[in-house]
Amino acid sequence: MSGVEEQKRVMNFSFVASLVLLGVKVSGAVMTGSSAIYSDAAESVVHFLAVAFACWALRLSIKPADETHHFGHDKVSFLSAGFEGAMISAAAMLIFYEAARQFIFGVEIRNLGFGLAVTSLAAGVNLILGLALVAVGKKSESPLVRANGMHVLTDVWSSVAVLIGLGLYHVTEWVWWDPVVAILVACNILRVGILLMRESLGGLLDEADPRVESEVRELLDREVAALGLSYHNFRHRHSGRTHWVEFHLVFDDHLSVGEAHNQATRVEAMVADLLSPDGRVISHLEPRSCEHSQERWEG
Repeated sequence: MSGVEEQKRVMNFSFVASLVLLGVKVSGAVMTGSSAIYSDAAESVVHFLAVAFACWALRLSIKPADETHHFGHDKVSFLSAGFEGAMISAAAMLIFYEAARQFIFGVEIRNLGFGLAVTSLAAGVNLILGLALVAVGKKSESPLVRANGMHVLTDVWSSVAVLIGLGLYHVTEWVWWDPVVAILVACNILRVGILLMRESLGGLLDEADPRVESEVRELLDREVAALGLSYHNFRHRHSGRTHWVEFHLVFDDHLSVGEAHNQATRVEAMVADLLSPDGRVISHLEPRSCEHSQERWEG
């Protein structure tokens, strides 16, 4: 199965699971009146919206370049990750509101056993799904799929916190455990939301990836030196699915254009293989006599 097909499959499963679990959690919140379960359900509402947006973004991101998008559409992955982060943060605000309302008007919890069963089921399903999404996202270097996985895992922590809160209520009969746990859940959800928005902004602004840059530079240092060449003006960015690399190769003045082109193509192919299957490499050929000159467009 190709990387793209694997991403589609796991995201489709995420969409179906989010819809089913949304219905389960809402029924649990209505049946119990628990602020903590309500907070879990509220997070699932925005998660369903976010995963729907992510599924659309995934299909757009794999569209090839066209007349109006010469570099493809995969940067929408960072937009999707940012949207997911914003939705998570919005869920946290809803949870804070509900917890504050219960502090003011009081807490009444019903059907505790049903609430515990529903929350346990949701936590188990989301744990398996979240780990799968994060694994596929890291493997395919997809910020979109990874962000969705992180969102699902925040749902797991939310459910675990709800179970702890309801368990403490069952043991101590102190109803205020419910809104207290809801606030703790909201703080964790807000933290993840801010993290995702920060990563999304970094991707949209072409923030360098230190790990990838180190690997590419190590290869260039070795292969370029073996050919008796040098390089400078190295740049790298990741657009959501594709790695874009460019650099200037410096050749002896007496070398023919054809020979320089062949050596440059060899170096480009090695870098592209390192970043396979989605590496795009561009090199600029320079004679050594012009190595230290700088064109206006290089700034």
